[in-house]
Amino acid sequence: MNILFTSFVCGVHAVCRSFFTAAALLVFICCSGHPSSARVPSADTTARRVAGDSGNSGGRTLLPVGVSRESVQLLERLQNANRQVTAEVLPSVVTLDVVETRKVRVRDPFGGFPWFFFRGPEGPGAGPGGGSGNKGEAEEREYKTEGLGSGVIVKKTGKTHYVLTNYHVAGKANEIEIKLHDGRIVKGKLVGGDQRKDIALVSFEDADPNIRVAVLGDSDAVRVGDIVFAVGSPLGYTSTVTQGIISALGRFGGPGNNINDFIQTDAAINQGNSGGPMVNIYGEVIGINAWIASSSGGSQGIGFSIPINNVKSDIESFIQYGQVKYGWLGVQLVAADADTVASLGIAKGTKGVLAAEIFLGSPAHKGGLKPGDYCVKLNGKEVKDVNQFVRDVGALRIGQTAVFDLIRGGVPMTLSVRITERDEKIVNDYSKLWPGFIPLPLTEAVRKRLDLKASVRGVLVSNAQSKSPAALMGLKSADIVVAVNDQKVSSVREFYAVLARQTREVWFDVLRDGQTLSTVRFRF
Repeated sequence: MNILFTSFVCGVHAVCRSFFTAAALLVFICCSGHPSSARVPSADTTARRVAGDSGNSGGRTLLPVGVSRESVQLLERLQNANRQVTAEVLPSVVTLDVVETRKVRVRDPFGGFPWFFFRGPEGPGAGPGGGSGNKGEAEEREYKTEGLGSGVIVKKTGKTHYVLTNYHVAGKANEIEIKLHDGRIVKGKLVGGDQRKDIALVSFEDADPNIRVAVLGDSDAVRVGDIVFAVGSPLGYTSTVTQGIISALGRFGGPGNNINDFIQTDAAINQGNSGGPMVNIYGEVIGINAWIASSSGGSQGIGFSIPINNVKSDIESFIQYGQVKYGWLGVQLVAADADTVASLGIAKGTKGVLAAEIFLGSPAHKGGLKPGDYCVKLNGKEVKDVNQFVRDVGALRIGQTAVFDLIRGGVPMTLSVRITERDEKIVNDYSKLWPGFIPLPLTEAVRKRLDLKASVRGVLVSNAQSKSPAALMGLKSADIVVAVNDQKVSSVREFYAVLARQTREVWFDVLRDGQTLSTVRFRF
């Protein structure tokens, strides 16, 4: 902190000198008579007194020449609006001081050293803190890391208050201290965390009836250009408010493998702001500040917030189950590029996602979906991209029947699927991921890279998954599948069509290093 602050001060040193000179001159003009060292300003440049309502300006009636009363009153109304918004939201914003304990296995660089000379007569490793005495042996050690972040109180039940924050702030915390807006410090307890959405819920107990709970707004109603405020504890400076606008909507990316879209803002967000709220002009929470894009590590006017509508239902899920419960379909999705879409026989510009692979035994499999299906609608809602589709499926209720509009082999069709709960063990069991790779068209770029003759027909094996049926059959990435069960295929559409007709067993003929090979057979 000291180094950062020093660097900041040094960075604006020249500006500060200039500002100080101007400020000193202003003091002399307004508060001193006519100092001999300063030129006496002319009558038309001095401040003039105007009549008007001075209530909002605290009795100030001095205005510079050229500034109208109407202009000042407009700015006063804006200023009062800012004050009202911050007064509404600040009492519900807290600072989180967290401690995370991590266990790491490390090798003792002094293993085998005769510690008994220092630890007493009991031999190697004896005494407090003694090692094993075995040279190079790995030991498990605990390390504590501290972090600071922000949060917002979103719910109250009796004496229990719930604070919404980021997973990367408190999702793995062993100890949590919460500093309230009034300065009191209370002990927090982790209710649950979800890494996919980068959110966590923390609770604390307090009987004070005056603790403010934030109002959650509607993030679907925001638009680019809307005025927003980012609230939190950047670099440990509690109750900090910055203002900006919504710069963009529907952004993707950020650290980790999150599934959120994000609200982008130019309101200053720095380290320590994570978990704090983004609010609109009504003081309603529309997002949870999560991350920034920066080349310096500090704010450069590109900050990102998780839309509050993405996580509203998760608050109750945390309270009831200690986790977020996701609906599960059981497909591996691909954002198909133009070449793949064309190879599937789908009209150019058709929005949707490709179900490139299906988990055997999953809701998708049982509901009739097949690898190669192109999903265009879910429950009547247009599918725009993979991330949106994943979020919408995850938000489906366990046991709910969902309706999917899709295109298979160029033919539109509709299927109903009963959604089950997402289970990480099943999701990561690639032995049931069929076929276990993503087929891609043999474009000119692919042919050039692999030095394929124009006469070669088939599909490129991409992303061959280890432990999947494809791996068991012996397929490798960059193989060219030229036939399925002895039926030749020349496009992605043909590949999926032939694959869909197989019900008992499947094998592939592949071109690898100039030779045609047959894989082992996979039986369903």
